[in-house]
Amino acid sequence: MTADGVAERAEDLDYVDAPDAAVCEHCGAPFADEELLALHLGHEHPDALTDDQREAFEDAYANEQAEIRRFRLKALGVLVLLYFLFLMVYAVV
Repeated sequence: MTADGVAERAEDLDYVDAPDAAVCEHCGAPFADEELLALHLGHEHPDALTDDQREAFEDAYANEQAEIRRFRLKALGVLVLLYFLFLMVYAVV
């Protein structure tokens, strides 16, 4: 994706003109917070990262992975609970 494509899409977002929006210095894409900007920089502009930006990306990536793992465990727990709930209802009926 080119920087022009990102800039064109960025105009459609509500928080583009927000004073606290974090903006990518390479392509101008706006982000709601610095963590999302760090993830963007690490994935889209890895060759242009400074040491501080690389560390921020690694921290943000680790946090995101932990959140995804937690979500998966909760989703699995809900599915197991539903399975046994339906099994008990089927056994009674």
